[in-house]
Parts: sequence; C-alpha cells; structure tokens
Amino acid sequence: MAAACTGWRALGHFARWRPPGPIRLQGSFFPQAGVRTRCTSSSSGGKSQGHSWAGVRGPPLLLGAAFALGGTLGVYQILQRRFQRQPQLAERMELPNSGLQLTLYQYKTCPFCSKVRAFLDYHGLPYEIVEVNPVMRQEIKFSAYRKVPILVVNTDNTLQLNDSSVIISAIKSYLVSRKSLEEIVSYYPAMKAKNDRGKEVIEYGNKYWLMLDEQETLRIYPVKDARVEEMKWRQWADDWLVHLISPNVYRTVGEALASFDYIVREGKFGTVEGFFAKYAGAAAMFFISKRLKARHHLHDDVREDLYKAANDWVQAVGKHRMFMGGTQPNLADLAVYGVLRVMEGLEAFDDMMFHTNIQPWYLRMEAAIKEGKANL
Repeated sequence: MAAACTGWRALGHFARWRPPGPIRLQGSFFPQAGVRTRCTSSSSGGKSQGHSWAGVRGPPLLLGAAFALGGTLGVYQILQRRFQRQPQLAERMELPNSGLQLTLYQYKTCPFCSKVRAFLDYHGLPYEIVEVNPVMRQEIKFSAYRKVPILVVNTDNTLQLNDSSVIISAIKSYLVSRKSLEEIVSYYPAMKAKNDRGKEVIEYGNKYWLMLDEQETLRIYPVKDARVEEMKWRQWADDWLVHLISPNVYRTVGEALASFDYIVREGKFGTVEGFFAKYAGAAAMFFISKRLKARHHLHDDVREDLYKAANDWVQAVGKHRMFMGGTQPNLADLAVYGVLRVMEGLEAFDDMMFHTNIQPWYLRMEAAIKEGKANL
C-alpha cells in the first residue's frame, strides 16, 4: 500500500457486537458509507464534513449474515494471529515557524482527514497526529463535536477547528492575511439544521471562502474567476467525488476485504475490534454499497462513474495548466487529491489510473506535496 495516505487511505467502517440485542454496525469508512451516518459531505449551505462512527444501522438479518460470513472468513486467519494490543498511532513533528501549534485528530483512512493532511503538508506546516479509536473515541472526549478531523490550534489561545473544509479555509486565510485566527474562525459559524432525512446536523457557513481583503484576494486569485472555479471544485469533491469511493472499493467481496485489511492495519483498533471490523464489516459493506449505488444513482458498473469523475476533473484542469491553480496546486487540487489518494493500493485506484487520463496530474500533485513549498 502506498504511504500517501492510504496506501489508500482507505477509510473506516467498523462492526461492533453488542449482546444480547440485535447486531448493529457502527461506523462509516467513507463519508456517507453507512445507511445512517454522521459522516456527511457538505452542500452549498455547508453541512459538516467529518467522519463519525455513530449510528450506521442495517436490517438485523443482513447484519447477522454479515457477522456470520465475516466470522467464517476470519476463523483461519484469526487463529494465526497473536492477540497483541496495537500500538497507538501518533506522529510528533516540530512546531511551525508561523507560531501555530497544530494537533490533528483523525482516522488515517478517512478522506476528509486526508484532505487536511494534504493541505498541511503542501504548505509545510508541521503538526502532531493523534489517531482516534473509532469505537471509544477517548482521544476526543474533550470535544462536544464527535467527528474527525478536528484540528486543535495553540497560539496565544487554544482553538478547536471542526470540518475539513472549514479547517482548510481558516488556516489558508490565516497564512495569507495574518489576521488573528480567532477573528477568521468567527467567519465560519456553526449552525444547527436538519438534513433531508430529518436528522439534526451541524452546518458551517462560508466554508469554501477565504477571508481576505481585496488586495490579498488579487494576490491569491490573479486570474478572473479563479476563486469561483476553486470553490466550485472543492464543493464537487465533497458533494460528489467522495460518494464514488465506497461503491468502488466495496464493489466485490474481494475488494471489500482488501479495503478492510488496510483499515484495520492502519487504524487504531484492538485485536477483537479489528477482527470484526475486517471480516464482518467487509461483508456488511459489500451489501450496503449496493444501496449506496442506488441512492446516488450510479451505473450498474460503478467504475464508469469513477472514470467519468476523474476525466471530468482532468478536463476542468485543462491541457495547458499543470494544476487547476496554474503552476502550483490550489485548494481544489488539494481536495481532489486528498480524496482520491485514500484508494492507493486498491484495485479501484489501479483501474482509475489505467482507464482515465488522471495519472499525470496525480503524479504532479504527489511530487508537489512531497516537496511542500507552497508560495503564499
């Protein structure tokens, strides 16, 4: 698996057994990966974008079958494993010269978290990573907001930034304008709303806007309509591209098992949790992905939608630009790359690279982020 975030930074669906009641699947590997999930992508109004493990439910018979199938598939391999506790995943890096002290609370395999890491890495901002256990979530017990990513920023005061697009817009605005971060964050208000299924959610206003004055805006967006284009494709990544991931990586039983193998290996799971996440989760998500395909009106062969999305993006970038941002990536480039790289190492990613025209752009993005020298 490639290290670029997933090797695919695959994601995180997880199954948890709760006797003596009916079996319940908790969690969401990708945004909207479950039937009822709090990991929702944003709309123009600004729905909160993060990853939550709360409330993914399915019919008891379906989930019961998923556990039975998962258990059967896993018996042989689980007997070969030693029951050792997984080490906590965390990376400590030196603090940036900007004065920001950044701590990112994440699931490594969440595409929204991948977006934030791509942004921070490209801008050369060191940060500490705290990998969150997707079941207990003790690492974020300090927060009333129960999704990831969460970015905690220590300057003169400690600030908590929620929602991947708000995090990116706020930090970018701070780097360009040098307004106080407290002032910038106030421009992205959290508001309670109800989604199309009547569930209460948190939405954020202005999430795709950078809070810049006229001179700063002209410096960042010297080409007419560049700002509008960037915002349009950032939202496209959140509202459409992320919905293509789950149906493609869970397309077959083999692909589902391969996806969960990486999730368990890279995520913060205990041995028993990891066992159920891999085998029961993979089995359940194979079936649930079919419902997602219908919900989002995808083709019978979901690869067609993935290929079209990749080629639509390449066409939007155009033949005469290295990136949508021109000679260097903009926030839309970073968002699309962050979402797609969670598939690295999986069959869906290899198919996309072979059957579309996205590979040259993708390799340029990989090199740009590795170099990490954004011009502000």
